[in-house]
Amino acid sequence: MTLYETLQKVSSEEGIKDAYIKALGLKNVQKDLVDIRTKEIWFEAKDKPHSNYAMFTQLLHYVHAAYKAGEEIPPFLCVIDKSKAALMKTSEIKPLLDDKKIKWGKSASKFDQETLEQVSTYIGTHFVAFRIDTHEQEFIDTVTAAIKSGEIIRVQITPDNLKQVFDKWVNMIGREINGVNESDYALLFFADIMHDGKTSTHENLPAKLLHDGEKPIFVLNNQTYSLGNHEGYRQFWAIYHKPPKAEYRNYLLERRDSLIPIDERSFKGAYYTPLAVVDKAYDLLNETLGKNWQKNYIIWDMCCGVGNLEVKHSNPRNIFMSTLDQADIDVMKASKICVAAERFQYDYLNDDIDDQGNIDYLLTNKIPKTLQQAIADLKAGKEGAKKILVLINPPYAEAAHAENTSDGIKSESKIGVGKTKISHSMQGYGYASRELFVQFVVRIMQEIPNATLAMFSKLKYVNSPNFEKFRLDWNARYKGGFIVHSKAFDGLKGDFPIGFLIWDTNHHKMAIRTSIDEITFEILDKNALQIGEKTFKSLSNESLLSGWIIRVRSNNIDAIPLKNAISPTTSIKDVRGTKWANGAIGSMICKGSDMQNAQTQTALLSSGYCSAGGYFVTSENLWQAAIVFSVRRLIKPTWINDRDQFLQPTEILTDEFKNDCLIWMLFNGSNLTASANDLEWNDKKWSIVNHFIPFTEDQLGANERFESDFMVQYLADKTQSLEAQNVLDEGLKLWQKYFSQTDEYSVRDALKLNRADIGWYQMRKALEARNKVGVNINIDFSEFKKVYDLLAEKLRPQVFELGFMRV
Repeated sequence: MTLYETLQKVSSEEGIKDAYIKALGLKNVQKDLVDIRTKEIWFEAKDKPHSNYAMFTQLLHYVHAAYKAGEEIPPFLCVIDKSKAALMKTSEIKPLLDDKKIKWGKSASKFDQETLEQVSTYIGTHFVAFRIDTHEQEFIDTVTAAIKSGEIIRVQITPDNLKQVFDKWVNMIGREINGVNESDYALLFFADIMHDGKTSTHENLPAKLLHDGEKPIFVLNNQTYSLGNHEGYRQFWAIYHKPPKAEYRNYLLERRDSLIPIDERSFKGAYYTPLAVVDKAYDLLNETLGKNWQKNYIIWDMCCGVGNLEVKHSNPRNIFMSTLDQADIDVMKASKICVAAERFQYDYLNDDIDDQGNIDYLLTNKIPKTLQQAIADLKAGKEGAKKILVLINPPYAEAAHAENTSDGIKSESKIGVGKTKISHSMQGYGYASRELFVQFVVRIMQEIPNATLAMFSKLKYVNSPNFEKFRLDWNARYKGGFIVHSKAFDGLKGDFPIGFLIWDTNHHKMAIRTSIDEITFEILDKNALQIGEKTFKSLSNESLLSGWIIRVRSNNIDAIPLKNAISPTTSIKDVRGTKWANGAIGSMICKGSDMQNAQTQTALLSSGYCSAGGYFVTSENLWQAAIVFSVRRLIKPTWINDRDQFLQPTEILTDEFKNDCLIWMLFNGSNLTASANDLEWNDKKWSIVNHFIPFTEDQLGANERFESDFMVQYLADKTQSLEAQNVLDEGLKLWQKYFSQTDEYSVRDALKLNRADIGWYQMRKALEARNKVGVNINIDFSEFKKVYDLLAEKLRPQVFELGFMRV
């Protein structure tokens, strides 16, 4: 538990003291009713919020008395309460202790206003204040260093704490800057930290810091900005040291894109490529293109950010670097990144594209003439023309819905993804046109049809079924690549692979087609260390598991759409699952054919499904539904298999396999079939029926008739394997324990236990609730889990053996 969390739970001054003593690891503590003291620090503690000035005034009353008595006083003074702390060197206030004009009075807690003002005026520039909720570690580190060194040492700004320091700078300083946009905080932050109070460490930074007396003034785009309140600025720079050490400065500037607001970053693609990963990319380029590639190729990175992909290049005169933000260009100039390269602002998805989708450099005149000529020479096949390598880490934004493709309140973080000029020429690509990185590739196809492309990106374009139309049009020969964990990149959420793949492209009309059937690449972990090898296969949509089941059409019977076992949907837009189907006994949530969706988008329900890709389950397709359900949930997801596809089986499926999958589905946590009366939705009350109980009322000891005995009848003529029968036997015991007693009202109400034919989900949750109450003998799930896991271990390798997934 952190210090802050502990402080929120204590309710006395003694508790406050104990929490700080423990967090700071204080030794040889002298603690009494009024304060705590060590050889190094004298503390004043309060259990209720007080100003730092008031607490120091009270503490100094005791210090003054000890000073006059000739007692030894610790070198540091510290005041603490439940939310904040402040530290000061005792030597700084010695003149205050000698000042005979101050009337310390008889009681430390009953100082008068005049004394408070006298003390406050003097100590205001000498103490360092910390908010414990945001600066707990800085406080602990500062006190620890003070005890060790005898000095208050400000915290250094380093690559390791840059993001944390920036976030705290925004809260304490950035939000006090009047009239500035949040997207400009990073530029102002660097202007501030790269200034020693007199001069800046870098010339030509996009933003500047000036001073009006002691007051900071920021300048950006010829506009000046002042602070609404200066106290946060003083407190912040009492904690941190500036400027950063010389060896960190340029590197910190290169990390500007990691500080861009996350919504803006996802659109602009500002995901800093770690230098260890860049090293691996250059190693692969050396291996693939030859050791002299940096000399023999012209490089264009049209989304270069602050240029970290190019910092390893030994021949910058061959490099052209463009980026959406002029501020990135300014940062590169200030930090002297790739000085000899051609660096320019350019919106690659919009600039120089006319209304017919043609590329015309005269529209903006931004593209350097030398780059224009190199592109023209390569396109024309001119003798001696240099090859062009497009080296990019483009944006990963995706417009998944109509509301992400237009401006407005609901447009979230992807405004403009579907509105770029290049996207207008991609109508034939379907889903792929939503991806910004694919939009980059499409313009490259048109502009430099025989470029070599080395690109960091998601792997959808290699094997996703939604990109089949794109793959049919994109003519490229794979030369080599690796995948790296997404966690290597700042700001990316989730666990999935980012690929760095190298391609020779050829989009001349007469070029021979090269199909992408299978590619193999190295696997790097988040530290860029090689841990294996993987093969990706490009497969047609016809081979995907999603097309294996014949989907039953809905009828005109109304159904209640569910979002989980017993909860009606709360959606009001594009609501699915409002109709039933002839012969339906349930519905399956079954989105996509990839591992990415399988774990969160696979579930069996007793009413309408509220998910794309779902289908009705009937007695005819139940055996297939059970297999699809099991196959999708049996394989454990990893970041490496995240984009793997589930396929239709290539081998004969035995009855044993079919039955095993059915039993495994019936007792899986994502079997959300249930029964309930009086569910409310759309101003009506609804009932749902559970058709998936594999036991009779007599077997379970139920006191009421089940409305459906479908599953009992369905299983009657099925021969179960030993593993499946063991699951049935242990499952039966749990069902019987449920029916052996009645749950209290709160459980019955929460789980809708108002019918006898409840589902596996409801029964299991009810038993778990009984265990939490602890009134009766604890219900042991361990034996059931053991036999269920054995059935899973039996089925798991068959997913690959039968062709549902390919290694």
